[in-house]
Amino acid sequence: MTGTAAGLPDQTGKVVVVTGANSGIGYFTSEQLAAAGAHVVLACRSRERGHAAVTAIRGRVPGASVELLDLDVTDPESIRAAADVLAARGHLNALVENAGMVHPPARRETDSRGNELVLSTNVLGHFALTALLYPTLAQTHGARVVVLGSLASRLSTFRLDDLQLVRRYSGWRAYAQSKIAVQAFGFELDRRLRLARSGVISLVAHPGYSISGRTPGIRGVNEPTRMTRFVDNLQAVGTQGKDRGAWPVVQAVTDPDARGGDYWGPRYLTRGAPTRQRPTATSSDPQVGTRLWSRLEEFSGVRFDVDQAPYTPSS
Repeated sequence: MTGTAAGLPDQTGKVVVVTGANSGIGYFTSEQLAAAGAHVVLACRSRERGHAAVTAIRGRVPGASVELLDLDVTDPESIRAAADVLAARGHLNALVENAGMVHPPARRETDSRGNELVLSTNVLGHFALTALLYPTLAQTHGARVVVLGSLASRLSTFRLDDLQLVRRYSGWRAYAQSKIAVQAFGFELDRRLRLARSGVISLVAHPGYSISGRTPGIRGVNEPTRMTRFVDNLQAVGTQGKDRGAWPVVQAVTDPDARGGDYWGPRYLTRGAPTRQRPTATSSDPQVGTRLWSRLEEFSGVRFDVDQAPYTPSS
């Protein structure tokens, strides 16, 4: 992959939803897919920042087909409203679950349902959205769910008995544990889709070590200070820009030879062209996946059965 749409299969006619698409990996994933011809729905919490991202893509990609959709993955009503809009289309080729909290609060916070905020943002909202959109994905030939993992999954233990971090909270543990859960969800979803003989596949991709200071400057999307540029470029050997960090995600969405359960990441772990890699034992463990699934249903309040009846948008 060259970093442009030149090496990608033509995506004309395909509809791809990217959550958290107003900045970072989500923005560049959206831009690259739009450049390949896809119609990209940027699902964003901030309408102002979302509009800036849409404007940037249209300015950088002539003829881009993009639109903005309101989505706050910590708000059940927002998730359902977004699912209503998307399900009404009748088809959806790919759902890219990128939205996430990278800088957790110093102290434990919760969402409106009482769930720990990082878990809610990085995992539970996407679990609920995928459940609601699964029937639409299932009736779209070759549809994919692409979950955004992280190298942080290699750097922490996983406490299934304290996913909500009630006993002991730290911002780092909240982020790392949520990313292990994200990956475990993606792989468990793939196992269940295979068992159900579904036409939908689930993949996981991670962006390596991708940082703002090595990312192209785009007004309203990525505007690092000179100091950030300086500091980040001191790490050039082991880092890359977020434009390149999007490559494994885009590969997972577009590669015609991609398989359910694939784990895509940069060739040199933190940077480089996308390749298939091996996930951590914990995130790919079927027993962990099964136990996690029941907790995600409990915490989100959404039952996710891949054999469920078609979802009907609320009136």
